[in-house]
Amino acid sequence: MGGKHGKYAYVLRSDGWYVKVRVLKSRKEDDASKYIVVGPKRRDVPPSFPVIREDEVPEEVRRQVYEA
Repeated sequence: MGGKHGKYAYVLRSDGWYVKVRVLKSRKEDDASKYIVVGPKRRDVPPSFPVIREDEVPEEVRRQVYEA
């Protein structure tokens, strides 16, 4: 499962870990339901996946990223 179509991305947390999220393209950028956390935290990211910084996602998604 690659990141070729932009369905999934990784969010870079401030502690250096990454968490996989599903990105729904039909939602607005500021809508928290645009991002669905699907994966546990990991240290590295496959090269075909985009990386989103933590400050680029809504506050509700940030909290979910740290719970993963």
